[in-house]
Amino acid sequence: MKLSILLGAASLLAAGPALAAQPTCAAPDFAKQARELITPYLEPEGFSGSILVAKDGAPMWRESFGAADREWDVANTADTKFRLGSITKQFTATAILQLVEQGKLSIDDPVSKYYADAPPAWAKVTIKHLLTHSSGIPSYTALPGFFDKGSSKLPLTPDEIVKLTRDMPLEFEPGAKYNYDNTGYILLGYVIEKVSGETYADYVAKHIFAPLGMKDSGYDVSGVILKKRASGYQGSKDGWRNADYLDMTLPYAAGSLYSTTGDLLIWDRALADGKILTPASRQAMFTDYGHKYGFGWRIDQEAGRERIGHGGGINGFSTGIVRFPKDGVVAIVLSNYNASPSHGIAEKLAGLCVGSYRPPQAIALPAKTLDLYVGDYVLSPTITITISRHGDQLISQSTNQPPLPLYASAPGEFFSKTAIALASFTQAGDAPATALVLHQGGTDRTAPRAAAK
Repeated sequence: MKLSILLGAASLLAAGPALAAQPTCAAPDFAKQARELITPYLEPEGFSGSILVAKDGAPMWRESFGAADREWDVANTADTKFRLGSITKQFTATAILQLVEQGKLSIDDPVSKYYADAPPAWAKVTIKHLLTHSSGIPSYTALPGFFDKGSSKLPLTPDEIVKLTRDMPLEFEPGAKYNYDNTGYILLGYVIEKVSGETYADYVAKHIFAPLGMKDSGYDVSGVILKKRASGYQGSKDGWRNADYLDMTLPYAAGSLYSTTGDLLIWDRALADGKILTPASRQAMFTDYGHKYGFGWRIDQEAGRERIGHGGGINGFSTGIVRFPKDGVVAIVLSNYNASPSHGIAEKLAGLCVGSYRPPQAIALPAKTLDLYVGDYVLSPTITITISRHGDQLISQSTNQPPLPLYASAPGEFFSKTAIALASFTQAGDAPATALVLHQGGTDRTAPRAAAK
């Protein structure tokens, strides 16, 4: 309601303080646009889960899709609990920073100060290196056959997990490079337990979740009966199936937690309002240390705006949280289908709310033009991208991947509604295209047309 007259001082006093304007997204009719954005993921049954987009803590759009339990036809809801995968890492980093604030450790401490069995090669590895994936320690989840040979089904202690790669050579000098490393975050969990005297699960429950009122978050233990926990699913050639079992001792401080979209909104507000860390700790957490990574968060920009976020992938689950902190916007996407591009969806939705992302508009091209792009393109020795035409639609299918519709934004320029990638073709006149260029993740990869058979 708008007032069309000026009120005198007496009237102002009587009326009390003016009501604050309700938060809104930059995109008009945001909920409608967000629903349109997610629809292409639903049509091929490529998403199942819960979504929440908020500005300044006020939900702009929230909706759930698919089933939390497909065998019993139990629908996902806003209260469904999902395994977070690597979103866990930001809570592990928070625990470390809390201990720093208490003077119990320093991020510059060598890890050998807390892990007595550290080999001599780790002499220069610090807590900071573990936080930023720059230690050079090999990741246990990258061991050949780790997920295929049954290793992921057996319980291990944190020390036993570390031993899987402890005696392997460092991949590089500590601090020299970045390589995503789950072993590093297992070690951080070990340090938290060593310094605090509490188990990792108890520490995050007592010092993070409980103080913030995050009642639907915790360490996931398969044997515990947890109400409203989603079952995880994965794809196969015959459709969806139950995800492979994973013993939850293995992801530990790198990926063991569960939560809901509502609890993660509480988390977002706690970070924004300084309820959980000091300003100095938050600045340290959200600093880019040279590889677009802070402490448990990815750090980058979109259209000049600071953007922070993280994705998670764990057996049967795919998750994403993306924040534009200066705009007060967060998008939380939690899915119980491992192939859902949850982090990419979160990026699009958050960008749509702040106005930095606009869905590309498709144009129609004649069939004879589309036929110039049809063919096989060799992206690598093991990956070929096959482009075919079905009516007035181009279809892209990479080796061992499902088909993906492509939409033209201009002659030779195509986008996908369900993948964070663009494709362009090198082509002249009426001759067939000679190469496909895949634009994804800030890099361009050229795939030459395969020779005719």
